[in-house]
Amino acid sequence: MAIEISHFSCAYGERLALENITLTIPAHQVTAIIGPSGCGKSTLLKCLNRLAELEGAKPVAGAVQILGQDIYDRSVNLMTLRRQVGMVLQKPVPFPMSIFANVAYGIRYLGDRRWVGAQVEQALQQAGLWAEVKDRLNDSALKLSGGQQQRLCIARTLAVQPQILLMDEPCSALDPISTATIEELIGKLRHQLTIVIVTHNLAQARRIADRTAFLHGDERGVGRLIEYGETRHLFQSPQHALTRAYVQGDIG
Repeated sequence: MAIEISHFSCAYGERLALENITLTIPAHQVTAIIGPSGCGKSTLLKCLNRLAELEGAKPVAGAVQILGQDIYDRSVNLMTLRRQVGMVLQKPVPFPMSIFANVAYGIRYLGDRRWVGAQVEQALQQAGLWAEVKDRLNDSALKLSGGQQQRLCIARTLAVQPQILLMDEPCSALDPISTATIEELIGKLRHQLTIVIVTHNLAQARRIADRTAFLHGDERGVGRLIEYGETRHLFQSPQHALTRAYVQGDIG
């Protein structure tokens, strides 16, 4: 398994955000995390590369192992962890520099600088953007459309060759055509990477995910894992009443 989460809980100060989350995420598959707003989906995702700590979230129980390592061990190098476990945010955030410089940014800090040009091209190819930008690599990334900016951010993440890709609502601000392009890209990347995606779009989860985890807040507003399994089974034959109500649109 690429990721093993065991009885994991985290809190923002005194406020518990996630409680007793246990699930295992296979390598080279797409795992979707679904659930109502405020149930802790994004928090859980950010705990997988410890970005949640920048927002004040701290683990209070349990463990998270990624590629066989306890990521909350004191010996963990956060830069190494975040290179292995890359993240694409909900809103694309290209740096105010050229397209080339955006993709090369991480390589120059973390990669082999001798092959920056080749690595930039490879990452843009992987993100399905190379054909659209190869003749204007020196243009500002801010000139790209929203869908192109999101693929640029994906390319920037892929450029440092992560083993796991976290995606937090990557299509929520995109038009249907751009969304379809990102989904097609995810389908191609699943053979190279382990992908974990948070999405409010249930149809999207059904289209792209091999496995799906359903989170829901309890009476205290604390996120808990209600059900987890193969996507087809979770949507067609949910085992929990809450899951059934959510996928049928009765709650949300």
